[in-house]
Amino acid sequence: MIEARALTLAAGPRRLLDDVTLALRPGEVLAVIGPNGAGKSTLLRALSGELRPRDGEVAMLGRALRDWPPAAMARCRAVVSQQAGLAFPMRVAEVVALGRLPWAGTAEAARDREAVSAAMAMAGVAPLATQAYATLSGGERQRVQVARALAQLDGAARPAALLLDEPTASLDVRHAAALLAVLRRLAGEGLAVLVVLHDLNEAAFVADRVAVMQAARCVALGPPRQVLRPDFLEQVYGLGFHDRDGALVPAFG
Repeated sequence: MIEARALTLAAGPRRLLDDVTLALRPGEVLAVIGPNGAGKSTLLRALSGELRPRDGEVAMLGRALRDWPPAAMARCRAVVSQQAGLAFPMRVAEVVALGRLPWAGTAEAARDREAVSAAMAMAGVAPLATQAYATLSGGERQRVQVARALAQLDGAARPAALLLDEPTASLDVRHAAALLAVLRRLAGEGLAVLVVLHDLNEAAFVADRVAVMQAARCVALGPPRQVLRPDFLEQVYGLGFHDRDGALVPAFG
């Protein structure tokens, strides 16, 4: 679906990505983990087309991202960033409806209202539909942005991709669990899902494969049971971990 080939990206002398190669497949959840500054968000932004690599290439459906018209790309790839500000006062339903803009002028535009309603229900924000976006908590705003992305992909031909950057960071446990369940469901329906996470247990639950970023490189890529090992994670994070009944617990103190 989306492939990174020998991806290198730099800011001055600092490498933000260093020879990263991986592929996001239809029907899977690929979780990206790693320490702060490891390159997780940069990788997502490069895979989405927001950042252009210095070397290497990103391709979607076998076609280089640079050759995709923006509207066509937006009809098969949606992104949820860590933060999304709005310059104008808008209500929640109006923010979610922004996801339908790529479909303007197409036959799918007739389904805009239905798509927005379905996306708000799936993200758990339907009760907030008439509230002002600016009055919401950080977690509520994040869920609204997820709904916007879901509305954007409503009607998209498969394969299509959803890329999310730390979507659970500001969510309480209940809403985080609900979102991860939605991502698993979408992957089961054929969507390609890439999600950047800090919580290793969330990654173990939701992911078919886990990519570990460290110092701008992808140092591991594979099923959670192979990657999320306490001995390996200690090397990556510089912190010990215990496996307690299948849950990874940091060795505090």
